[in-house]
Amino acid sequence: RNLIFDRTSLKVGEMVVHAEYGIGRYEGLRTVKVQQQPRECLRIRYAEDVILYIKVDQFNLVEKYSGTEGSKPTLSKIGGKEWQRAKSKTRKVLKDIADELIKLYAKRKIVRGHSFAKDTLWQGEMESSFEFVETEDQIDAIREIKEDLQAPHPMDRLLCGDVGFGKTEVAVRAAFKVVQDSHQVAILVPTTILAQQHYETFRERLAAFPVKIAVLSRFRTKAEQKETVEELNDGGIDIVIGTQRLLSKDIGFRQLGLLIIDEEHRFGVRNKERLKQMKTNVDVLTLTATPIPRTMHMALVGARDTSKINTPPVDRLPIQTEIHPWSEGLIRDAILHEVDRRGQVFFLHNRVQSIHAVKEMLMRIAPDVEYGVAHGQMEERQLEKVMFEFMHGRYDVLVTTMIIESGLDIPNANTLIVNRADRFGLAQLYQLRGRIGRSSRQAYAYLLTPPKLSLTTAARQRLSTLSELTDLGSGMKVAMRDLEIRGAGNLLGQQQSGFINSVGFDMYTRMLEEVISEAKGEEDETIPIQEEVKVEYDGPALIPAKYMTDSDSRYRFYKKIANVHSLEELESIREEIDDRFGTLPVEARNLHSIAELKVLCRQIGFNRLSVSNGVVVASLKMIEAQEEMQSTIGRLVSMAEPFEIEFKMETGVEVVHKVNSAEDLNEAEKFLRHLARDGILRH
Repeated sequence: RNLIFDRTSLKVGEMVVHAEYGIGRYEGLRTVKVQQQPRECLRIRYAEDVILYIKVDQFNLVEKYSGTEGSKPTLSKIGGKEWQRAKSKTRKVLKDIADELIKLYAKRKIVRGHSFAKDTLWQGEMESSFEFVETEDQIDAIREIKEDLQAPHPMDRLLCGDVGFGKTEVAVRAAFKVVQDSHQVAILVPTTILAQQHYETFRERLAAFPVKIAVLSRFRTKAEQKETVEELNDGGIDIVIGTQRLLSKDIGFRQLGLLIIDEEHRFGVRNKERLKQMKTNVDVLTLTATPIPRTMHMALVGARDTSKINTPPVDRLPIQTEIHPWSEGLIRDAILHEVDRRGQVFFLHNRVQSIHAVKEMLMRIAPDVEYGVAHGQMEERQLEKVMFEFMHGRYDVLVTTMIIESGLDIPNANTLIVNRADRFGLAQLYQLRGRIGRSSRQAYAYLLTPPKLSLTTAARQRLSTLSELTDLGSGMKVAMRDLEIRGAGNLLGQQQSGFINSVGFDMYTRMLEEVISEAKGEEDETIPIQEEVKVEYDGPALIPAKYMTDSDSRYRFYKKIANVHSLEELESIREEIDDRFGTLPVEARNLHSIAELKVLCRQIGFNRLSVSNGVVVASLKMIEAQEEMQSTIGRLVSMAEPFEIEFKMETGVEVVHKVNSAEDLNEAEKFLRHLARDGILRH
């Protein structure tokens, strides 16, 4: 399951969904005795105070519950039929959605587009002139986009990456590739300031090549705009960067090859209709730091091709984020601290009517500091002048509105103060915070609110999310949390929220993945299967609390181990634990070995494995072709030297391996690896 976010965090008291038993309340980890050996289990409370203990190897069947904002799920009744009924109804509706998605996806694959040529010498020259070292994620994204551009059908790719993580450089390379094949590129951005900044970046990166770049925004006079439009229609401009002005009826292209959209959710419904028309037979690359729920949902279920840039640039530090009630003393200290280290401050007040009054207040509490004001209702030239002067250090503090939300890159501005932060959406706050911390200097974000008592639950959730998720590359996690707070809706409309609430978003998404795979007629092994391999072992297997004291960390690693689908994944998790907590104790090594055995059993085809008292019993379900199975087992026995094996066929197929060593788990692993080597049973 190609998830693009980490859903392994769970707090006591939160609602969870078990694939078989339904919605319950998580009550923490508990150590219980199973066959006289300690096992750590999830304790979940269901309706009528029924308690269920879920063993570590079944953690992958449990997901955190998330529905639409305000939804209050009821606890499922163990043994009742309501949960199975809810799943059945949801699956039926999802089949219709899956069929629709497959049609859309297939339609796009059938449409013929332009196959762009392979990289030229110029492409290599331009890319080698990049002054920074590309991150691995950037390299992967560039490769995927180039493969799409060279394919015979139109690209529709979503590029997700935090602000300042290098999405623009990926876009520059894609645009240059298209231009060299005699096609034009349109870059659509949400704000005039961002259009200007992209224009400067593209012009600087492509200065050594004969590429004509133009910008269309309200910073340009009507005469300049008219001239640009005419040149664009005639094919005289290779790359045009613009705001929604690019979607006007008078805009035409001689041969548009690539449309790059920065933060698509910032454009209105009418604009999106025009975008649909522009997208016909054209390659489309959408850039985003925090995808909106619908876009996120499409990416989650593989209905949209997605590339991710999760790696931060070298020397980048996480932004220290704090939530405070309004305080003049705090504001003064924050401004003076930044100015004392020769930095600059954004003070965000999103009300044009009172923005000058706020500036006067700031001048009173922190005099001897230079202040500028910027907002969207200013005359174009004046706004451009203020922004230019702030970028070049004329002002210490810019008192501004949401106009700075997207794209502004001022490495010297490393303090952000947001007034009435409770009024902003989570994605907006995250984008705003991305305006700072774009250098190697520590950055600070102060989110100011009224007294906490007057905040809504959703506002509190948004603000606490932002203060929790300060790690670099948290954009996708923020989007996921936003999806939980605001609600997922439906890929093709809003009517599905009831189904999402009845089973939870994770279960809804998992079921959608399954029905999409069925609709495609493929068996996707990355989708977690409900009927898990069972491995039984009569020794201790857990992460001891003395070794890893934080129960949330233990839950997180149990969850990761339960969800592995390859030995490489498992080894990576082991290295992470080893690196953070020291050498694994024997109980944790046993847990790791059991997970390894499950992966090997899945590869070979066993559905149950028992390791006990020097005997390994591997079981398969009853198979119709008995004669064929007997000959397969015969081959297995003959090829399994030097292991001693016997097999039984009363209840399906059991392969019994007698262990001559006290290290039961290691012997079982060697035995399974031997069988997996030739994939005997699978054939």
